[in-house]
Amino acid sequence: MNAHYVDSFADDLGPEKIVHIYEPKSGLKAIVVIDNLSLGPAVGGCRMASDVDTREVFRLARAMTLKNSLNDLPHGGAKSAILEDPNVPNKEALVREFAQTIKQLSDYIPGPDMGTDETCMAYIHDEIGRAVGLPRVLGGLPLDELGATGYGLAVAADVASEVLQLPLKNARVIIQGFGNVGKAAARFLTERGATIIATCDTGGAIHDPDGIDIPALTEFKKTGSSVKDSGLGKPLTHEEMLKMESDIFIPSARPDIFTVDNQHWLKTKLVLEGANIPITHEAAEIMRDRGIVIVPDVIANGGGVICAATEYQGMSEKQAFERIEATISRNTAEVLERSIKQGQYPHAAAILMARERLKEAMAFRAHM
Repeated sequence: MNAHYVDSFADDLGPEKIVHIYEPKSGLKAIVVIDNLSLGPAVGGCRMASDVDTREVFRLARAMTLKNSLNDLPHGGAKSAILEDPNVPNKEALVREFAQTIKQLSDYIPGPDMGTDETCMAYIHDEIGRAVGLPRVLGGLPLDELGATGYGLAVAADVASEVLQLPLKNARVIIQGFGNVGKAAARFLTERGATIIATCDTGGAIHDPDGIDIPALTEFKKTGSSVKDSGLGKPLTHEEMLKMESDIFIPSARPDIFTVDNQHWLKTKLVLEGANIPITHEAAEIMRDRGIVIVPDVIANGGGVICAATEYQGMSEKQAFERIEATISRNTAEVLERSIKQGQYPHAAAILMARERLKEAMAFRAHM
């Protein structure tokens, strides 16, 4: 890779290594970014999408570095992407071949991400003996089945609701993305009395001001059809949903859903970032100045990596959920204190929190 291109986003934290993979016979194309190893071997998801580039993988890897630091995990940050449609017929073969290509990257421990799941991690583990988010039958703590990331979002909502005096009971919630994270967040928030008024998938969006029947929608999605065909709400376009007023907005799909150019669409009181890098930092600063409170991704969606690290350490499901609640509660309270009372922008506050620990750890590393 062109050194000048890497320098355009490299800094004192990383990245440590960027690997581009291409196997002509199978057509496998992939990117791996190992960002920082100061805290230990890097844990980070492997996503499968055809339109990911190196900069995006780096940004996701950096988010993992910060997230693992914030959550007191003995792991650095990394991310990978297999550049293919996740519905490709030869998915298992591609995932297994990808595993073999990263076998020598022993400091990288893959986990499930957008487009991959526990089954994919089982294939990787079978090939190279390391992965997290494994199926329960293999001794794993399956992140999607348990809803660990969604549970963490609900914990962040608990803390924010107290700080903002925004009761969760009857709160109007929009969840952008009804995938594994969005479904779990919807379940845990409806248990707290919140009303999910709109959600979406790649095929479209739906809205019901009285509340979408989340168990029914979850069951419907097992058919593989889009939420817009469920009959459980009025069909909307994605843009119409993003412009809809709510009390809580949870982006839980792709990066950069809101940028400086469209941030004015969002009309809400609280954002819990369920996806990684769903709002650019510049857009988030404008939103904060407009009075929107944001709990950044590296804090709000940390439940998944906490669960993964707990699995890697051989601990139990109960211990994973206890760690998620304690850690995300503490971090949410601190970032809101820094953002609301001290006037720091939310992402800047979270990055500063993470850097404080990372810098301390990096001081112990040998300088080559």
